[in-house]
Amino acid sequence: MTKETCEVQLGKSLREAAINLAVEQDISLGQLVRIALTKEIARANNAKPPVRADERLLAPLRARLAHDLAHATNWVDLENRLKNKGYILRVAGGGLALHDWPSDQRICKASELGFSYSKLMRRFRKPFPSHPYRWLEHRMLELPEDAGVDVFEPFE
Repeated sequence: MTKETCEVQLGKSLREAAINLAVEQDISLGQLVRIALTKEIARANNAKPPVRADERLLAPLRARLAHDLAHATNWVDLENRLKNKGYILRVAGGGLALHDWPSDQRICKASELGFSYSKLMRRFRKPFPSHPYRWLEHRMLELPEDAGVDVFEPFE
């Protein structure tokens, strides 16, 4: 097996956390990265295909929720509007999914309704309250890397 060098840029807090983890596991930082990449590639290769909602369901749902999705002023307003119509948003991977309320049955991804998590986050200028992927806040809101958001802790 031929090995090649790969340069990776990490923010200060991510680099420090990775070094600490490598030290705890008594391995090099390079080995830690190789293990993490190997696990992520295996996970991606074994991932289930994405579940897509039926377009016949989406069209009337888009029409029913378009006004609320377009005119909500913040996350609380959007959640109240959706709940009044029998729906709720839930975290789904790196985005959001629409669920029936109160049964909590998944209906579709928010992006399938034309309102991706990134669009909503930019519009409301803050992440969804319970979304665990804090690094998305930096990327979507174009915050500097040292803006004080710890990528390892969930939103409060």
